[in-house]
Parts: sequence; C-alpha cells; structure tokens
Amino acid sequence: MTLLDNARDLTPTIAARAAETEAARRLPADLANQLALAGLFRMTVPAAFGGGETTARTFFDVLETIGAADAATGWCTMIASTTALAAAWLPAEHAAEMFSDPAGISGGVFAPLGKAQADGDDFVVAGRWAWASGSANCQWLLGGAMIFDDGTLRTLPNGGPDHRMMFFRREDVELIDTWDASGLRGTGSGGMAVQDVRIPASRSVSFLTDTPRSSAPLHAFPPFGLLALGIAAVAAGNARAALDDLKSLATAKKAQGSSRTLAERGTVQAEFSQIDARLEAARALAHASIERGWAEALTGNPIGVEARAKLRQAATHLTRTAADVVRAAYDMAGGTAVYSKHPLQRRFRDAHVCTQHIMVAPPTWELTGRVGLGLPTDATTL
Repeated sequence: MTLLDNARDLTPTIAARAAETEAARRLPADLANQLALAGLFRMTVPAAFGGGETTARTFFDVLETIGAADAATGWCTMIASTTALAAAWLPAEHAAEMFSDPAGISGGVFAPLGKAQADGDDFVVAGRWAWASGSANCQWLLGGAMIFDDGTLRTLPNGGPDHRMMFFRREDVELIDTWDASGLRGTGSGGMAVQDVRIPASRSVSFLTDTPRSSAPLHAFPPFGLLALGIAAVAAGNARAALDDLKSLATAKKAQGSSRTLAERGTVQAEFSQIDARLEAARALAHASIERGWAEALTGNPIGVEARAKLRQAATHLTRTAADVVRAAYDMAGGTAVYSKHPLQRRFRDAHVCTQHIMVAPPTWELTGRVGLGLPTDATTL
C-alpha cells in the first residue's frame, strides 16, 4: 500500500466526520491517530527514521485527496507533514526521538514570533504564536524565534534577523483556545505560548542557514516551496469536491417555476465547463512546476532560483484560482448553499481561509515577478 492508497482508504471516514470536525473546532484525536498510523503525518520524514521520504508529487496528491474529503483535515495533515520535514535537518538523536514513533504528531508555527536567548549550548525561549493548526494532537510543537546574544539581536550576513525554529515538548507549551474562524474551523488553529523554556540549541532548525543532513531528493526540494504546494493541494482538493457537490445538486435541483434541472440550463453548463477548465489548468501548472523542481532535485544540486519561483507562483495561482472556482460553484448553487448543512457552505468558507496563508498571499506575486523580470531578489523565502 502506498501513501496515496492510505489517503484514499481514509477519505470516506474523513468525509463522514467533516461536520463533526468542524463542530469540535479541531481534528478528533482518534481520527488524527488513524492518519498518523497511515504514515500521512510523516510523509516527509527520512526513511532512516521510519518516515515516508516521499516524492513531491505524492506529497501533493495525498494532500489534495484528503483536502477533497475535508479541507480542515487536509490542512492539519499538511501542517504536520511540513513540520516533520525538519527531521531531515536535525541531528539524528533529536530526529529519532521526535519522529520515529509511527503514532507521533508534530506541528507548530514557522513564523519567528518568539525570542530565544542564547545561553551556552542552549536557548531560553519565550513567545506566543497564533495559527498553531492541529496542535491539540501534537507531542512536539515548534515555534519560530529570533536569536539574541546577551540581549542583542543576532543578524545574518544579508543584514536580516537570525531566527530558528525551536522544538518544544508538548508539556512545555500552553495551548490557547482562540480559534473561532469562518473557515477551516476544524483545524484547531489556536494560539500557543512558552515562557522561559530551555531547549538544546541542537534541537532547533533554520531552513535559511542550515543544510539538510539527508541526501534524498525531497530534502533538496525548497521547504518553502513544499509548504506553499501543500496549501495549494488542500485548496485544489476542496475546489474539486465543490464541483462534485455542484454536479450532484445541479442534476437534481430545479429553479422555482422551471421544469428543467440546473444541469439542463445552457448558462450553467457553460459556467461549469469554464470553471472546471480553470481549475484543471491551474493544477497542470502546479504539476509542471513540481516536475521541473523534482528534476533539479534529482541532480543532487541546489534547486535554482527560477525553479523555486515557479513553485511559489504556481502554488499561489492554484490556491487563489481554487477559491474563485468554489465561489462560482457556490453562486450557481443558489440559496441551497447558504445552509450550514450543505457541503458547499463549508467549502466556500474553507477556500477563502486557505488564501490567507502568507505563503500564497498577494506579496508572492511581487516576489516571483522580480525573479521573472530578472531583477535582484532576496530569494531566501523561495
């Protein structure tokens, strides 16, 4: 059984429990355990620690499959699996401790909102982070933090602040229930905080300055590109499912006073075909960018800036196209879709929260446009 097979096997259960997940505002613990044991939270972990060490395309396909069943569950899977990517950068003793357990789940927040004071071989960390998706089910949580030496901010050669991702044991973290959102309600993306937690400096990672200890092609792939593609995959799955929901509704629903179903109306047929084509075209661009990046990763050399920019561009385009497609499907469904019991209502809200992630936000167009125009560009986050 492949990881994609495992994802497909779980989709009926995930879909059947989507309303429960949304009502609970978090991924149910038993469902999270099923996903973990299926290897879906450790897709990116090196094989040396029992992980999937998968391909970038399989990573995308798995998340798209789960996202079609329920975007919130797909989002939690995306966060757990991209957090676990750090296993390829950590020393073996830490990676084994955190990621060798098949039932283990990690998560957290990449953004450097904390403060880490260097103290010998340790960091003493304090901070508060928002958007800790899936955190209630995690045994390990990471938080990005700025690095300070005797109270002075450490800087990188380019003049920017030095920051690293700190891994905390669950018992050292306070989870804060702030999650009452319009969409992706089932992700449990509340806050987390630590206060003067001491961790070994070796249990921290920087995707900006460190290099992976694994030589697998997946770990030559740009981490930020992989994260952006994960978001896009969930959004694409959600949009494809929205079209399926619309199809089911359109073949049965008749407008008031009409003897024809929605599906029998020419305007609906034309609109459906156009938004289906838009989604497929955006997916094809994402697939092409993955293939190009993967071909470079297989050489063992760092992936070039242009290929990295194409990954980010394609991910942003797909995520935002997917939201437009869901909105169009929602519009065509009419008043039926405004009721919370109809899946298109949840799809609509989920789609428009996916677009808010910084990895696929509008500034990505400027960043990738600079590369496309051949202008000097700080490519550290590509």
